[in-house]
Amino acid sequence: MDVRQSIHSDHAKQLDTAALRREFLIEKIFEADTYTLTYSHIDRIIIGGVMPVKSTVNFGDELGKQFGVSYFLERRELGVINVGGPGVIEVDGKTWEIGNQEALYVGKGARNLSFRSANPDQPAKFYYNSAPAHSTFPDKKITLQEASSTTLGDAATSNRRTINKFIVPDVLPTCQLTMGLTKLEEGSLWNTMPCHTHERRMEVYFYFDMSEETAVFHMMGKPQETRHLLVHNEQAVISPSWSIHAGVGTQRYTFIWGMVGENQVFDDMDHVKISELR
Repeated sequence: MDVRQSIHSDHAKQLDTAALRREFLIEKIFEADTYTLTYSHIDRIIIGGVMPVKSTVNFGDELGKQFGVSYFLERRELGVINVGGPGVIEVDGKTWEIGNQEALYVGKGARNLSFRSANPDQPAKFYYNSAPAHSTFPDKKITLQEASSTTLGDAATSNRRTINKFIVPDVLPTCQLTMGLTKLEEGSLWNTMPCHTHERRMEVYFYFDMSEETAVFHMMGKPQETRHLLVHNEQAVISPSWSIHAGVGTQRYTFIWGMVGENQVFDDMDHVKISELR
């Protein structure tokens, strides 16, 4: 388990490139036949990936012991979005077939989880976020067609994109976790600009669907103290509530966003004019 501590905004602006990457960038999400797990002190979110190839990957009771509980989801909820080949997730004996760009929400109290791929030549890549939970809501699969989708932006400003909200109150109830997938159209490079902060929620961006020589310059920091991280395929960035979170790529890309915090109001943002950025 990789543990990331909270970083104050005054501290963050003094960090050099290596330190910014160490604190906020998750460089390895998927490893064959195992899971990765990054635990952030920021709102206690967990970020990781599961890539079963030849073997089934299990979340057993031993995982919970790292968090001082009997099992992983004893006091947590989980959101999973598959960005690889078709796969299967089993939750306490119930089987869910999860295809590419499909999601599964797992409520608090699920004890035994296993992940496998339908075809080892096209392994599933289950990206997940987990947040503390106070109530139990039903497990639910969400397809791309069932997601709440909105197309925003314009080709003239290079940010034409479709936001697919998988795990949001309009689709299903959760305690605090929200997740979705945003896909940029060909020729669009910016994911969010003008940018925003939301003091009431933190966010994680997971970038994927990128070629080896494609990169995203992820903008972060206080609006008047901006920094950037250079992000490659299948890497994630932890964004504190005080930080902007926007990116521009060398080519189009897709990303998954996940948020936890005080509310689940998607439009509860503090917008920042481009003229105000520094």
